[in-house]
Amino acid sequence: MPSMTTPWPYPRWIAHRGAGKLAPENTMSAFRLGAHHGYRMFECDAKLSSDGVLFLLHDATLQRTTNGRGTGGDLPWHALSQLDAGSWHSRACAGESMPTLEALARWCLANHFCLNVEIKPTPGTEAATGRAVGELLARIWPATAVPPLLTSFKPDALAAAQAAAPQLPRGLLLDTLREGCLDEAQQLGCQALVCNHALWDAALVQQVHALGLRALSYTVNDEWAAQRLIDLGTDGIITDRVDLFSAAA
Repeated sequence: MPSMTTPWPYPRWIAHRGAGKLAPENTMSAFRLGAHHGYRMFECDAKLSSDGVLFLLHDATLQRTTNGRGTGGDLPWHALSQLDAGSWHSRACAGESMPTLEALARWCLANHFCLNVEIKPTPGTEAATGRAVGELLARIWPATAVPPLLTSFKPDALAAAQAAAPQLPRGLLLDTLREGCLDEAQQLGCQALVCNHALWDAALVQQVHALGLRALSYTVNDEWAAQRLIDLGTDGIITDRVDLFSAAA
C-alpha cells in the first residue's frame, strides 16, 4: 500500500487535454498553449490505432474533433495522421494534426513537464490499450524523471498497464462512487483516486488518504469548486481554465 508520507511529485494543477477549450484538445498546439500559461503537468487521452500506434483522441469516434468519420481505433495511423484535428475549433488552428502519445511524451520529457495519460480505449480494446501504454512509457521514460501517471475509468486497462509497467503509478477514474471502488483501486495497486470533483467531501478525502491514496479531481472550471477542493485537502485538480487558475498556486 502506498503511504501518504511518500512524496507526491506532481503539481496540484493539471491542464485538461493540453489547454482545455482554448485550443483544439489533445493537439500539440494545446499542450504548448498550456505551457505558455505556466502549466507543468498535462492530461491527455490515449487510444490504439488499428495497426497498434498510440494516438491522442478523447471520443471513440472522430466526428467531433476531426474532419474524419467513424471509429478512430478502426483506422491505421497513416490515415489518422492525415486528418485535420484543428478546424473544428477555429480557423487559426486549421490543419492541426493528432499527435502520437510518443510525440507528446518526448515533448514533455524534453521540457521537464509531468504527464497524466488517461488510457481511453476503443470499446473492446481495454487490455490491449493499457498494455501498449505501459510498454511504450516504460520504454521511453527515464527512471530519473518524474513518472507519468496512468489513469483510466476501465479497470481492465489499468490492470494491463500494471502488468506491463508495474513501476508506473496509476489512478482509478470515477464518475460515481460504485460499491467496492476503493477496494478496486487498492487491488489495482493505484496511487490515486481521480473523481468527478462533486463526489469529494471531507469524509471521502479522509478515507482515501487513510488508505494511502491521493485525491484528484476532474474537470474543475469554477473558482468556488477549486477553493472547495483545496479546503478539503485534495491533492490535484484537472482544469480546462488554464487562463483562470495559476498553475503556481
